[in-house]
Amino acid sequence: METMTKRWITGILAVALTGSLLAGCGSAGQQQGGAAEGQGGQQEQRTLVISTWGFAEDFFRKEVYEPFEKEHNVKIVLEIGNNAERLNKVRQGSSNVDLMYLSDYYAQQGIEAGIFEKLDRSRIPNLNEIYESAKAPLGEDYGPAYTIGALGIAYDPQAAGREIKSWKDLWSPDLAKKITMPNITSTSGPMMVDAASIVSGSEAFNEDQAFAKLKELNPGVVKYYSKTSEFVNMFAQGEAAAGPIMEMYVKDLQAAVPTAKFVIPEEGAYAIMNTVNVVKGSKNKELAEDFINWHLSKEVQEKLAKGRIDSPVNKNVQLSAEEAQGITYGAEVVDKLRKLDMKFVNEQLKNWIDRFNREVSK
Repeated sequence: METMTKRWITGILAVALTGSLLAGCGSAGQQQGGAAEGQGGQQEQRTLVISTWGFAEDFFRKEVYEPFEKEHNVKIVLEIGNNAERLNKVRQGSSNVDLMYLSDYYAQQGIEAGIFEKLDRSRIPNLNEIYESAKAPLGEDYGPAYTIGALGIAYDPQAAGREIKSWKDLWSPDLAKKITMPNITSTSGPMMVDAASIVSGSEAFNEDQAFAKLKELNPGVVKYYSKTSEFVNMFAQGEAAAGPIMEMYVKDLQAAVPTAKFVIPEEGAYAIMNTVNVVKGSKNKELAEDFINWHLSKEVQEKLAKGRIDSPVNKNVQLSAEEAQGITYGAEVVDKLRKLDMKFVNEQLKNWIDRFNREVSK
């Protein structure tokens, strides 16, 4: 989902750009034997450009980036933005990125656009420590999921005036004009097409029945949101009382509305996977693969989980019941999440957006 940003811009941009140029000039030697040696026998500092969101940037800088920088004599430079903005920059060739973090929904678009390198999985041994579903969500050639979140339903029992247990409950007349739904173009938008098909009673996905149910729901929707901040603000201002949201953002909702709850619908929550890939043409491919391995390590995954930043995919991470609050944690939970075929979703997306605009939100 598009959420969550405070920009980090290094105060030593000139050094970073110089490091990038040096890395380009000496890439062959660096890939074979680490950073190339400059005059005097000292290793030249390389630059690794990472395209990511601005969420929890200070935490990532201290716990993830800085240890890697020291270990590998590298300067990490961030390119911040939402999924669509960053993906378009790389597609257009206006970005000098080595590593790219995207939700699986957008990463599949990147694969189809041919902008990612094929991974050398032998260089990423920590892949053996993560959940099976996270290892290659978009195919063996491409990057793993470093976190898996659950898309369920959040609601305020007091404002909703009822309990919510199922996706079907969103269609209840009791919740008319109290619902907020994700925009069809957002990361979780296509998941609501699938949920509507389930609510229609169809055992297999049925597009026509799904859009009929979404049309039926539309009069009761206050707003189709694109950012989590919009979701939280609607709850805080009493404009909405229920809607689909990722579990990891419920802490932000509860800070504004302490009575809010999060539920896994009885039909199942949806898996939202954030992935990491090496961008085609990167002169630092092996270094980028080293960084992916570092991000999947138990050490990093545990810090991010305990900091309530990301749900872990490393199976060796151990959390107490308190630490696991608000985190999608444990094989039993992850294995039960509903997973969409993102290749199919992207093939259908243009048509779904068109149908949504013509039939649902007109």
